[in-house]
Amino acid sequence: MEFALALLSVPPDELEALGWSFADRKRLLDHFLKSGKAAQRVPRDELGQSLITLRLPQRDLAPLQRFARREMPKAASNAAMLDRVLRVLDEAA
Repeated sequence: MEFALALLSVPPDELEALGWSFADRKRLLDHFLKSGKAAQRVPRDELGQSLITLRLPQRDLAPLQRFARREMPKAASNAAMLDRVLRVLDEAA
């Protein structure tokens, strides 16, 4: 969820620098929303270390990696979460 909140906080000029439109961001947020609904079935005490499946088109992978490396360190309060996300994105690429 922290990742999705960081996506929401990106101002229009930063979206443009990432090569994204508002529609691109909405599409990515929709992917996170779907995975968040799946996460609601995981017990709260296990959620922090659980792997949550995020299904998104291959074309969104590279922009999401750029975002994670460029913007998430500014917004993430949980470095371990950021490391896990980056590892998974790198493996998927």
